[in-house]
Amino acid sequence: MNEEAFPAYARKGLFFKGGTTLAVNGVMFQGFEWYLKQEDELWVKIQQQAKHYADIGLTAVWLPPAYKGAGGIYDVGYGAYDLYDLGEFDQKGSIRTKYGTREDYLKAIRDLQAAGLQVYGDIVLNHKMGADENEVVRAYEMNMRHMTERVSAALEVEVATRFTFPGRQGKYSPFCWDWTCFDGIDYDVKSKRHGKFLFESKQWDTHVDDENGNYDYLMGADLDFSNPQVVDELNQWGRWYLETTGLDGFRLDALKHIDASFFNQWLSMLRSTFHRELFTVGEYWHGNVTYLLRYLEQVHYQFSLFDVPLHYRFYDASRQIGNYDLRRIFDGTLVQAAPMHSVTFVDNHDTQPSQGLQSFVEDWFKPHAYALILLREAGYPCVFYGDYEGIPSHGIADKKDLLEKLLKARRQVATGWQKDYFDDMHVIGWTREGGLACLISNAGYSEKYMYVGHRYHRCVFTDIFSGRNCVIDENGCGRFVVDDAKISVYMMQF
Repeated sequence: MNEEAFPAYARKGLFFKGGTTLAVNGVMFQGFEWYLKQEDELWVKIQQQAKHYADIGLTAVWLPPAYKGAGGIYDVGYGAYDLYDLGEFDQKGSIRTKYGTREDYLKAIRDLQAAGLQVYGDIVLNHKMGADENEVVRAYEMNMRHMTERVSAALEVEVATRFTFPGRQGKYSPFCWDWTCFDGIDYDVKSKRHGKFLFESKQWDTHVDDENGNYDYLMGADLDFSNPQVVDELNQWGRWYLETTGLDGFRLDALKHIDASFFNQWLSMLRSTFHRELFTVGEYWHGNVTYLLRYLEQVHYQFSLFDVPLHYRFYDASRQIGNYDLRRIFDGTLVQAAPMHSVTFVDNHDTQPSQGLQSFVEDWFKPHAYALILLREAGYPCVFYGDYEGIPSHGIADKKDLLEKLLKARRQVATGWQKDYFDDMHVIGWTREGGLACLISNAGYSEKYMYVGHRYHRCVFTDIFSGRNCVIDENGCGRFVVDDAKISVYMMQF
């Protein structure tokens, strides 16, 4: 890739070690899925698996939100209640979180790092839920299809906006939240009515996605990032959290709903304070890459984004089967437009079955999709827990064997220059200088004559799935074969 196409500070590696330059051929692992049970004791399981994760070629683990949610031990973590409660205080019906105690969480981080893995924490700052007290305020009801339009005069509403955290009693921070810390909410306790209510003296944040006219509001009590007290408290919490946990970076939740200026300053502040790189990837959920590129400009390319458009390409290809033109699989994706800032993925906790963004890639195409993110040069790939471990709640089997084979191929031979053969709508391929040839078919048995390098003359390449061999000729090329709707990954046999 042409490094001159990217900002100077990114080329110097100031922010994006591994995830940008791929100098360590990194692979992120999303260490959870939505339907884990509290009995699964995730923090303990992560500790036990740390060395195994490193051994199979993972280099970083993204852990779920670690703080107490409104649903207590049943909360996946995105209904954030108390950011300072990592499973230490008796709040929301339990001391521990869904995943375990504070001690278990901190030990999981230490054990992962001791195994040589980076650890990224999930940051949920868009909203708060599970307030301790209600308040009566004046608010406008807004048009849910166009959130800048009022559909009522100012109303008196009762809202769940006072957070005092009685179980914590001011430990770590005395800050209590009230309605002035928020822009709006979606439920009036007084009338027992759902709606979108903007508090009378407030306005939605401006540097957000333009869906529904303004997409500041997502759920719960929506934080007001124009309030200096809110920003100061979140800065204080960020310093405390990083100092307490020793994390290596972050995954930022719900970016399209948060004023871009906030994370721009928040991340800069933490990097400056701790003199650390803090690799960071954000979730800006939009299928149009133009929105992602615009956001990257707004935050001065300080972090990467998940490649949502690529996920939808995989989903569409899996649903259309042989009618999808594989030559166009990367068109309009972030990994094509800004590879140094793209975290590629196949599925995650939001796209899995029964979730709000359900768009689970069909089973037959999972090998194809993972080959396209794990065996190519561009992007920082992320492997989903629900694919690696399976999703028992929905009868979805694990794909450990597939993923471990691809990860092995990535470590051993998916290096060096890349030559593409995207010349047929049903079968595409590429080769890598390290000794790899990959073919992907969505319809029909096929073969391609592909160049792997003159130095491999007379060498044997073997498909890790079918066991077929291919002998490289005097031109440095081989005639590689793939079966109908399958993938073939040929590795040089050393």
